[in-house]
Amino acid sequence: MATVRVEEAYSERDETIDAKGNVTEVEIPYLVFNVDDESAALSAVKSNHKSVTGMTLESVETVERINDTTWKVKAIYEVDEDGGGDDDATDDDEDTTVFAFDTGGGTKHLNQSLKTDGKYPNDAPDFGGAIGVDNEGNVNGVDVTMPVLNFTETHTLNGSRVSTSYKKTLADLTGTVNKSGFRGFSAGEVLFLGASGTKRSKKSSAPWEITYRFAVSPNQAGLQVGDIKVARKYGWDYLWVRYADKVAENGKNVVKKPVAAYVEMVYPEGDFGRLGLGN
Repeated sequence: MATVRVEEAYSERDETIDAKGNVTEVEIPYLVFNVDDESAALSAVKSNHKSVTGMTLESVETVERINDTTWKVKAIYEVDEDGGGDDDATDDDEDTTVFAFDTGGGTKHLNQSLKTDGKYPNDAPDFGGAIGVDNEGNVNGVDVTMPVLNFTETHTLNGSRVSTSYKKTLADLTGTVNKSGFRGFSAGEVLFLGASGTKRSKKSSAPWEITYRFAVSPNQAGLQVGDIKVARKYGWDYLWVRYADKVAENGKNVVKKPVAAYVEMVYPEGDFGRLGLGN
């Protein structure tokens, strides 16, 4: 089979100029020889098109089929907002980063207090820190505000970095906690809440503005749950307590008291290095 050949049709080049006299778009038609089908003709132009200074190839379109093996294909170039043509494109990110935080905290239901500061009268049953124990022995607990630091980082990334694969990585890491130190916080303290991105151009090379959302809950050690000491709880682990009937110290009442404490891992670990933000 004859070699595929691509030649520019010089007499038919078109340019679009704005009100300031700047060229904003260039259309260059090419003749493609020795190609049997349309997709092959388009691919040939994509692989052999000429570079236009300050422009990026945005699309290629079939104009007409001249004969069985000859095609006319139009290449459309637009001004490169990143400041260079095809040969000048880089993977450098824009030098724009915005940081924000808030300490609004989060709500958590607690069945167990840190300690009982008082009980009245003095001979009232001691529930070992259990909160809201009713006449049936149920531990009802209370909703409290817990310390949570929320922070966001907004980074402007080159379009070439924000591929479908990278978007899948962001989805995979959403709902994970840091397996190693991140932004000055210890492993287990940072939860990745997800990311959202915005791009203001159709061009593949145009920058993305991506906001990454995180929440921080501190690791704890030596927690006291009634008479039980919990050696360690990572920030986003879940602590729950099992209660059982015990005879109160006054010997007159049966009360609910903590008899076991469990620390559960409810968020998987994630490698935050895959975010591409550094530590």
